[in-house]
Amino acid sequence: MHPTCVYLGEKLARYGFGEGHPFGPDRLSAFQRAFESQGLDKLCAIRPAVDGDPALLALFHDADYLQRLQALSASGEGWLDGGDTPAFPGIREAALSVAGTVCAAADALLQDECQRAFVPIAGLHHARRDSAAGFCAVNDCGIVIEYLRATHGIRRIAYIDIDAHHGDGVFYSYEEDPDVVIVDFHEDGRFLYPGSGRVDETGKGAAAGTKLNVPLPPEAGDALFEQLWDKAERFLDAHPADFYLLQVGADSIAGDPITHLALSPASHALMTRRVARRFADKPILALGGGGYNRDNLASAWTAVVASLLGNGQPAR
Repeated sequence: MHPTCVYLGEKLARYGFGEGHPFGPDRLSAFQRAFESQGLDKLCAIRPAVDGDPALLALFHDADYLQRLQALSASGEGWLDGGDTPAFPGIREAALSVAGTVCAAADALLQDECQRAFVPIAGLHHARRDSAAGFCAVNDCGIVIEYLRATHGIRRIAYIDIDAHHGDGVFYSYEEDPDVVIVDFHEDGRFLYPGSGRVDETGKGAAAGTKLNVPLPPEAGDALFEQLWDKAERFLDAHPADFYLLQVGADSIAGDPITHLALSPASHALMTRRVARRFADKPILALGGGGYNRDNLASAWTAVVASLLGNGQPAR
């Protein structure tokens, strides 16, 4: 068994909205250059992205939305939502590669081919079952949760999200599901899209108390994150899971062009390291998420990979 698998390749890079867009296709190469320059590629098993079976999308998304996605993908014109997520030719196939690669990583973990896995272009956490949202044509986080249940019989899943934006597409899809434990650090919704994730949103019905939202004020830094992480860790201890899904968006780092937090890659390293140590006997799959400053995402995601390997945070 290899300690950590990292998924790379053009099939992931093609999920992007054109040069100059915050979510452009160059995000993968920005990570890969740093990953290789730090020698992390020599310590990981490098695996190729995959195309994915179209049936994967139907595990989470409604049939009517998937028909719309297919039509707009074929035309390459229009918007998948109210104006954040533009269609481009082949967006369905690009999104399917993200979902398929994430599910392939879950397979590798559960078939004991690796202990940890990282998919950099993934963590599209805004899409709902019936719509796209916030640069997210599909929700690979929700898809892999449903895949774990349908294919591997795993029900108890912990989803930990430190992207600057609240993972609303995951949170509200599983708000009433007690078997999906959620910890979500994000910029306070009063200041940033999507405007949700209040501290009093803790789950509904049988799931009450199984979700932890941690809204951060603008300019929040590493010291506050570490202080609040202690509470999150106690919460995770109280709600054990069989699979850990991390969304490690780098847009929470100071200098991102569309957010207002001031973390450094040290927070991404800290969260990943402490989850990996505390739940060392469980599979852990990390997804890149957002991040629109290329230097930031390269630093954050290499820190995540190094922490999955047990090496702490690489030099910056």
